Amino acid sequence: MAASATHERLRKLERRGFIQGYEAVLNARDLGYGLIAYCFVRTNEGARDTVGNALTALEEVQEVHIVAGEDCYLAKVRARDTAHLWRVLQDRIGSIADVTTTRTTIVMQTFKESQRVPLNGDAPAD
Repeated sequence: MAASATHERLRKLERRGFIQGYEAVLNARDLGYGLIAYCFVRTNEGARDTVGNALTALEEVQEVHIVAGEDCYLAKVRARDTAHLWRVLQDRIGSIADVTTTRTTIVMQTFKESQRVPLNGDAPAD
């Protein structure tokens, strides 16, 4: 494809919302954030939006998901080490109003980490 046709196709995909942005993939370990932890967060009833917004505002939190089951949220946290993770859990997540409990699992080794979405072969039609 010609560069102009490729550029126009990208712009159409952006306008339709298929492409929501661009970002560099940084090596977190080399930048000093080698520890990954998943934190299940439980809240008081009716506090989902405020807690969700507070979690997303924390720079160490990379992802926030509302989950089904006993817990309310699952947050992916990046930290420098276990001492840093402890401070994030105690001082930042633990101090959010309406957070009642947290359960944390530390990742020992990662086999795959990706933001890619399967397209099943064909790209969306223009």
